[in-house]
Amino acid sequence: MRTVALGTALISAAFSMNGNALAQEPIVIKFSHVVASDAPKGEAAQRFKELAEKATNGRVRIELYANSVLYKDKEELEALQLGAVQMLAPSLAKFGPLGMKEFEVFDLPYIFSNLQAVHRVTQGPIGEKLFNKLESKGILGLAYWDNGFKVMSANKPLRVPADFNMLKMRIQSSKVLDVQMRALGANPQTLAFSDVVQALKTGVVDGTENPPSNLYTQKMYEVQKNITVSNHGYLGYAVIVNKKFWESLPWDVRAALRQAMAEATKYGNVRAQAENAAALVAMQKTGKTAIHYLNAKENREWRSALLPVQTQMEGRIGKDLINAVKKESASTDVN
Repeated sequence: MRTVALGTALISAAFSMNGNALAQEPIVIKFSHVVASDAPKGEAAQRFKELAEKATNGRVRIELYANSVLYKDKEELEALQLGAVQMLAPSLAKFGPLGMKEFEVFDLPYIFSNLQAVHRVTQGPIGEKLFNKLESKGILGLAYWDNGFKVMSANKPLRVPADFNMLKMRIQSSKVLDVQMRALGANPQTLAFSDVVQALKTGVVDGTENPPSNLYTQKMYEVQKNITVSNHGYLGYAVIVNKKFWESLPWDVRAALRQAMAEATKYGNVRAQAENAAALVAMQKTGKTAIHYLNAKENREWRSALLPVQTQMEGRIGKDLINAVKKESASTDVN
């Protein structure tokens, strides 16, 4: 505690010592993401903005761009690498197409028993090693943010794997998610997040997977008559920055931003859990969407269909990494 207090005091002193520094133009950080401002990621980004600007006494200004107004899924990582934007919070699935296939371990169905297991991975040595791999791409990882466990939606009830037969299901660009949908008998369709609602409306796709908060804030539930609370997979984000930009910042600014990010991460992860639960209740109350919870028999059928995906992906992701994540998850499984 004394070390933290000393570090905070040094940062504050650094910001107050030089009046000229405070008069300079603020350092602008463009923070782009693809979800709504009132989704868990959007709220965590807003909290980070508030904390960062306060901690730096206005030396840093965070400009938030939500709902893909700057860049869509396939564009944002390239924009970050080119320096057109300084900060992103892409879903972990997006690093696979960048050549970092190990990040697709987070996409594996039923790899995590609960959020505690997720945090043992993201906040431990595994998460740190994965972030280290990004540096060769000019990217620095700052934090992992939760969205939560995913549900399935469609205009027909999805109770057992046979119900997915020939459905066109939207996925992110992830080989794991492609194989997952095929294991259920569906036809996976890769689409940018910003295009999903229109694709559902027009029948380009029949259904999708997302945490409840995304279905609610994007109003996907208005064009999906059924939601199955399968909790079959996890959706999380990596908050990343352009490495060259980050290293150009004064040390005290970086320290203040890291502190703000740590606090925003705690806040956002708590909000994500609460908002997913609230979203299910809210969607059910509208009467537009039926919410189905898997019973024990249905759950066994889903697991029987999807668990083999973990083995199928060993050659792509790495057997040792998959086993390490499973070990962490097993240590938190109280069932």
